[in-house]
Amino acid sequence: MARKPATKSEFVLFDVFYDDGSRRSNRRVPKDILGGSDGDDPARTLLQAQDQEIAERSGRPMPVITAVKRSA
Repeated sequence: MARKPATKSEFVLFDVFYDDGSRRSNRRVPKDILGGSDGDDPARTLLQAQDQEIAERSGRPMPVITAVKRSA
């Protein structure tokens, strides 16, 4: 039986731009940490923490995030 589409998404998708010119699209951020007076700043903090974890696991440093923008 086919699954019904969700009425509300639990995540917001972001494009992340790095200082080396690379870009990673559709990075998922939980919707509940966004909004309020901070806007999308919590998304950047979460994405930086995810990149740090990836760097530790892979043993390779991740480039520095220069910009975070909601995916269109």
